[in-house]
Amino acid sequence: MPDEKELRRSAQERVEDALDHAPAVALLGPRQSGKTTLALAMAAERDALYLDLESPKDRNKLADPEAYLGEHLDQLVILDEIHRMPELFAPMRGLIDLARRQKRGNGRYLILGSASLDLLRQSSETLAGRIALVELHPFSIDEVGSEQQDALWLRGGYPLSFTASNDTRSLRWRQDFIRTYLEREVSQFIGARGTRIGTDTLSRLWIMLAHHQGGLLNQSQLARNLGLDVRTVNSYVDLLIDLLLVRRLAPWHANMAKRLVKAPKIYVRDSGIVHALLGVANKDILLAHPVVGASWEAFCIDNILACAPDAVRPWFYRTQVGAEVDLLLQWPDGSTWTIEFKRSLAPKVDRGFHEACHDIKPKRKLLIYPGQESYRTTGDIEVMSLDAVCRLAGAMATG
Repeated sequence: MPDEKELRRSAQERVEDALDHAPAVALLGPRQSGKTTLALAMAAERDALYLDLESPKDRNKLADPEAYLGEHLDQLVILDEIHRMPELFAPMRGLIDLARRQKRGNGRYLILGSASLDLLRQSSETLAGRIALVELHPFSIDEVGSEQQDALWLRGGYPLSFTASNDTRSLRWRQDFIRTYLEREVSQFIGARGTRIGTDTLSRLWIMLAHHQGGLLNQSQLARNLGLDVRTVNSYVDLLIDLLLVRRLAPWHANMAKRLVKAPKIYVRDSGIVHALLGVANKDILLAHPVVGASWEAFCIDNILACAPDAVRPWFYRTQVGAEVDLLLQWPDGSTWTIEFKRSLAPKVDRGFHEACHDIKPKRKLLIYPGQESYRTTGDIEVMSLDAVCRLAGAMATG
């Protein structure tokens, strides 16, 4: 496996572009997804100042943030684990405005955070009009290469899991990650919400979601299984979503006379975490496991969304009578792509996909399978590899 530092992150170009056009950039991603490694690589290229806000030494430097940061207005300042010191947003705003008046340009601050909505709420209120947002996903197929697709699917994209020397060490890392996340990160973020969440209960919920990978979210059923009320379960699910560990995929609703499914689908975002939660240690076990199809679908969805432009909106489509699309991408110009996932070297779409495409009238109809050859089939459906679709989506981001 390649070393983490040998792989250039595709998000780096997005961050560099954002720094050229905004005074501050927030790089969001789950813990251990590679934010610090990316930031340090950029720091070396830009002669930036890096501060780790989990370090008492670096926090002490910011006892008077206006004075300290004011001495570095000509440098990019990288603030890692910004949620440790949210009080920095106010002085940053004043210093950004000072730099603007002095015509020092953009790219003053790069802030790194492991939770989405809490950080967004703090930064948007204080730095409105001054900050751009970039999400860093764990490794995606466009970063590691199509020849590593099966390893990426089994191990997931967290750098230390993907680059482990063997599958056993990779699984052990993910199991440790899950445990420490529950013990450390959950307790850190629940304090700000004023909600008491037990780590054992959250662990059980996470495992249930892995078993139910890609299924419709049924809070009432989860609440009964956990012995909790629906409101509490909602708060648990929201927390996992805010920590960028779980994805809620909304159903697409258009102005059509169809009875559509209204419940969202729910995914554990990283396939390696799914497999660790379910005790799937290697590819042979995975291929024989009931989760294999849902795991493959979720793996493909997360990779596509990692490569697609930020403005694309993902949905799924399902009617009460069986018309269904696994993933519907709505582009900024209003056009849509319908995407189906089949883990077969001789893939065929179901009747429901054709019916859904008749309803939606997409610009492109894609069928993703594990092979590498691209070809067209009945109904103008394009059969493509995951790597090819990710490159296609990435081209839309840059073009």
